[in-house]
Amino acid sequence: MNLAYIPSPSTGVIDLGPIPLRGYAFCIIIGVFVAVWFGNKRWIARGGTAGTVADIAVWAVPFGLVGGRLYHVITDYQLYFSDGEDWVDAFKIWQGGLGIWGAIALGAVGAWIGCRRRGIPLPAWADALAPGIVLAQACGRWGNWFNQELYGRATDVPWALKISDGPNRLAGTYHPTFLYESLWCVGVAVLVVWADRRFKMGHGRAFALYVAAYCAGRAWIEYMRVDEAHHILGLRLNVWTALIVFVLAVTYIVISAKIRPGREEVVEPGAPEAPESSDESKDDAADEADAKPDADADADAPKADGTAEAAKG
Repeated sequence: MNLAYIPSPSTGVIDLGPIPLRGYAFCIIIGVFVAVWFGNKRWIARGGTAGTVADIAVWAVPFGLVGGRLYHVITDYQLYFSDGEDWVDAFKIWQGGLGIWGAIALGAVGAWIGCRRRGIPLPAWADALAPGIVLAQACGRWGNWFNQELYGRATDVPWALKISDGPNRLAGTYHPTFLYESLWCVGVAVLVVWADRRFKMGHGRAFALYVAAYCAGRAWIEYMRVDEAHHILGLRLNVWTALIVFVLAVTYIVISAKIRPGREEVVEPGAPEAPESSDESKDDAADEADAKPDADADADAPKADGTAEAAKG
């Protein structure tokens, strides 16, 4: 018997009059706001203008939601198209089921369209958004808690997740893999912010670091899950996906650093000067101000000598 555990909510829906507020959808919405807010701050720091991130997110977010749902439905088709299942459930996104791989892939297409319309390089925008995206994933994982899904193996650790009886699940205490992934995502965001400040990562390398770091955590967390999934050579499909994407992301970082070192000086044409550049300008102005008295003194020196010679004459 567990003396301590994480309780699951009795329901994933709160009715606000005629409007049902679903916990899963609420977590996704919170995640989107976090990504746009934090991404906007980083974009401005890089020299972009306020509001650009939100304008491009208008394209990226819908594409990402569609991509995430498509990946889930395709890889778990048996949940919707097997005998006795209702294919209409494939459209019920509020019941859970968004694949991050599809969300990022198709979301990138939407972001590319938005960036093209604004004349902005996609890699620079992706670098600014990377920590915000992974924080959005941290928020979104709590939607799985509301739906009592995507938990790990049975356990009696003090932080175990208590699951109640329901469709396709048995009551008990399990590893809270949603919590593990949420905390891992927060750590990835901290890593990307630190690395970007330390190494001035550009041309998509900060985004690639986020992808690689997330995949490293997703691989071992996915291995703990017990929900139904397709297996290849004894490993879950998502484990293989994480491993392959990890290798691709690391390869991109290495090759990109050799071909295009440093990072973009201008990320948005016509944007005001970046804060870093402004600080440098202030420092230059201060240096000129310090040097001015010496210059004035040198300018006055000939006059003093000339006056002295006139007095002698």
